[in-house]
Amino acid sequence: MLSYSFGVLVLLVIIFGVILARAIRIIPQASAGLVERLGRYHRTLGAGLTIIIPFIDRLRPLIDMRERVISFPPQPVITEDNLVVSIDTVIYFQVTDPKSANYEIENVIQGIEQLTVTTLRNVVGGLDLEAALTSRDSINAALRGVLDDATGKWGVRVNRVELKAIDPPPSVQESMEKQMRAERDKRAAILTAEGEKQSQILTAEGARQAEILRAEGDAQAAILRADGEAAAIKKVFGAVHDANPDEKVLAYQYLQQLPAIANGSASKIWVIPAELSGAAEQIMKAFKK
Repeated sequence: MLSYSFGVLVLLVIIFGVILARAIRIIPQASAGLVERLGRYHRTLGAGLTIIIPFIDRLRPLIDMRERVISFPPQPVITEDNLVVSIDTVIYFQVTDPKSANYEIENVIQGIEQLTVTTLRNVVGGLDLEAALTSRDSINAALRGVLDDATGKWGVRVNRVELKAIDPPPSVQESMEKQMRAERDKRAAILTAEGEKQSQILTAEGARQAEILRAEGDAQAAILRADGEAAAIKKVFGAVHDANPDEKVLAYQYLQQLPAIANGSASKIWVIPAELSGAAEQIMKAFKK
């Protein structure tokens, strides 16, 4: 009898432990749990310790409330000019309403992927290749607007949409590379020509400035020489005027300058001036006195 009672007690302890284990739930941080009572939604559990009614309440798989990043495989998209480009997309989203994310759609990620593909084809399909390659920001904004509106009823907020790569066909890539190479060569040739032109202009400008400066220097030197000669003549004339020389002194000076006049290297004939006799006569008169 004692062993029977002990067995029942052990069984009750086990049952109580199972019930307690099923009643106590610990929800991790940044997670949410949905409780269904008898098959219907009852409440949403936040982070922390909580208790549910075993066998009546059921806790569905936890939902991650953190921002998540999903990268979709490259999708072929036809542009307006009938070229097929491959586009990789990355979406940053966050669950804001666990109830809607669980009951409004079967698979949130799959729904976002399909919506992204269709929206991407609609947006890029209205652009040509060049516009699609240079309009990433506008494509991102259009995708984010459509996805945010559509996923709002799913309890999901799309924070950002990014295009990782837009890859045109290989033939188009080769043509684009050739065009870019030609553009680079053209810009290099233009820059070289502009540099040579600028160099020639600067050289000519420098030569012109040098000629102007040289001419101004020569003119200034000539002016200074003329001023010096004028000052010297004026000074000599003043000295002569102050000395008041008579005819005898002038005749003597005249005779002293005759050798210098006759000492020219090009002088082949020495012509005796007519004034020489008069000067000599004056000098003789001076000695007689």
